[in-house]
Amino acid sequence: MTKTLIDAQSQPVFGFHTTPVGRVNYQDYDLRTMMDRKRSRLARTMAFNQFQFIGLTGPDWIGGIAIVDLKWLSVGFFYLYDIPRNERLEHSFQRPLAAGTTIEPDPDNGKAQCRSRATSIQITPEGDTRRIQLRDSKRGIDADLCLHGTGMANPLRLCSPAGYQRWSFTQKWAGLSVEGQWRWGDRRYECSDQQGASIDWSCGHMRRETAWNWASLSGFTDSGERVGLNLATGINESGVSENALWVEGQQELLAQAQFTFDRYDRDSAWQIRTRDARVELYFEPLGCRAERINAGVIASNFRQFYGYFTGTLQTQSGELLKLSRTPGFVEDHYARW
Repeated sequence: MTKTLIDAQSQPVFGFHTTPVGRVNYQDYDLRTMMDRKRSRLARTMAFNQFQFIGLTGPDWIGGIAIVDLKWLSVGFFYLYDIPRNERLEHSFQRPLAAGTTIEPDPDNGKAQCRSRATSIQITPEGDTRRIQLRDSKRGIDADLCLHGTGMANPLRLCSPAGYQRWSFTQKWAGLSVEGQWRWGDRRYECSDQQGASIDWSCGHMRRETAWNWASLSGFTDSGERVGLNLATGINESGVSENALWVEGQQELLAQAQFTFDRYDRDSAWQIRTRDARVELYFEPLGCRAERINAGVIASNFRQFYGYFTGTLQTQSGELLKLSRTPGFVEDHYARW
C-alpha cells in the first residue's frame, strides 16, 4: 500500500515511512519564498532536485554510479577502482538543462536515465531487483548489473525539513547483493558472491546551500554476516536521522553520527562514531573521486572516497560485529542547488 508524501494541506509528511510513498507528488507542495510569497509551478519544478547513487564494493573492485538532476544541469558519472592494479577508471558528463536526463519521482518503481551522445546510464526497478545498465561506445564500456537481496524489502525511508521553507526525502538500501559483469575496454569485472551493493535515492526542495558528510558500506563482518551501513550528518537530521544498520537484511536505526577527518589531506584516515556508541569505525582511503562545479546558480565541491572500514558495529541486541578492511565509501560534499 502506498501513501502520499505531500498531504491534503500541501505539506510534507515528515518522519519515517514504513510503507512505500509511491510517486512523490512534489508539485502539490506549497513552496514559498522566505517572505511567504507563493512560488509558481515552474519555480516548484526548477527547485526540485533528484539524484541516485549506486555503490558497489567487493574484494577486487569498488564502483560508483550516479545520476544527478538539478534541472539547470544534470550530471552522470561512473567509476571503477581496480584494487589489485591500484587504478581508477572513470567517466563523467554534464547536460545543460538536464537534457537527456529523467528520474521518475517514484523511489520503488521509477526509472532513471542520463544520456549523452555516446554514453548512457539506466537504472530500472524490476520487481524485487534493480537493474543497472551502462553503455559508452567511445570507451568500450558495457555493464549489466542486477541488485537484489533480503534488504530490498527493508529500505530506510524518511522525510525531513530542510531549512525554513523546504524539505527532503531519502530512501536508502545497504547490504545488498549484486550479480552481473562490467566490461571496460579489454577488461572484464565479474560480480562474485562477495560483492556488495547500496542504493541512495534522494529528492526534494532542498536547502539552497547544503553540506554533508556521508558513509556507506555493504559487505561482511569477520564472522560472515552480510551487513550494510548508512550514516550522514548535515542533511536529513531535523527530528529524524538517516543513520541505519542492516544485518542479513534486517534494518536497525542508529543515533547521530560524528565524522572526524582532515578535509585537506585526502590520504588521512577518518574516524566515524555514533552517539549511542554502536558504531566505532576507522576509514582508510584508497582513493578519491573529486569534482568541482561552479556554474553561478549551482555549485558543487564533491569529494567521494573509496576504501576500507575497520572497527565494530553493535546490534540492538548487544551483539558486537567486527569489521576488518570492509570496503565502502565516505563523502564530503558542499552543494548550492
